[in-house]
Amino acid sequence: MRKNLFVTFLLILIVNIYAFAGVRIKDISNFRGARDNQLFGIGLVTGLDGSGDSGDVPSEMINNMLANFNINLTSYVETENTALVMVFADIPSFYKEGMRLDVTVAAIGDSDSIENGVLMQTPLYGADNKVYAVAQGNVLTGGANIRSSSNLQDRYKVVGYIPEGAIIEKEIPAQIVNENTVTINLKQPDITTSARVANAINSTFSLKIAKALDPSSIRIEVPKYFEEDIISFLALIEEIEITPDVKAKIVINEKTGTIVLGGDVEIADFTVSYGNFSVSVENGKISGKPATVSNLITALKTAGATPQDIIAIIQSAQAYIYADLVVM
Repeated sequence: MRKNLFVTFLLILIVNIYAFAGVRIKDISNFRGARDNQLFGIGLVTGLDGSGDSGDVPSEMINNMLANFNINLTSYVETENTALVMVFADIPSFYKEGMRLDVTVAAIGDSDSIENGVLMQTPLYGADNKVYAVAQGNVLTGGANIRSSSNLQDRYKVVGYIPEGAIIEKEIPAQIVNENTVTINLKQPDITTSARVANAINSTFSLKIAKALDPSSIRIEVPKYFEEDIISFLALIEEIEITPDVKAKIVINEKTGTIVLGGDVEIADFTVSYGNFSVSVENGKISGKPATVSNLITALKTAGATPQDIIAIIQSAQAYIYADLVVM
């Protein structure tokens, strides 16, 4: 009883201290040893209305499957109602036998569509060539006629999806406690964020149990009080909130003319002359506003610049922008 009261009190204390601190450690990190694993397999989608493969491989596979049921045919089953496919799934850590996974199905051969097909029972393998799940079910492609849809993007009918289409047959072991310590891995490595996480944990428990090993890893010693209740300890760690430090970055997609930037990315003084217009950054101001990329884009739009013009100018002025530039 005393132990439960202590854990409850500590959880309330954590919530009160870090209620306005930022984001939970749970949302920016994972525990080392707890990771997803990729599964794959090769199978057959059947039930297609003449839109399947034209090759011999699917026919050979059908004959082999029939042979497993003691049905032996003297010639291959030639049909365009089947398609050879790759089957993919991710199995999260701690998933147990009998739980289900979403499945992605992609055609390998020259089939026109796997829409409305049914995936036959397909074993899914891990990197160690062991079977961890078995997939089967109706393939959904979302292949609606784009003329009757608000989304004018073409749909790919040779790639499909089976919600909860695989059943786990074998659990992948996961070990997150090693020599009475656990290690947190940040999803976005950063020196400042790593130090903040360690300091927040030490401050919360009033013990120096956390140490930032590098920009992505924080090692935590499990207090003796929690040695027999690791899950409660990890739950408390996950609820601690910090403010992650985010490096300034500008992401440009030249194909779509999209520019994405976080926060107020500052820029140095410079003058750009492009076509029939020019824009100047003087004394940290653009048209009387702070010299940021956001205000620069606004000034360029006002001057008549197109998205392609703005992208070209930002790329040319990279040396004057205090941020990393990522071009897609």
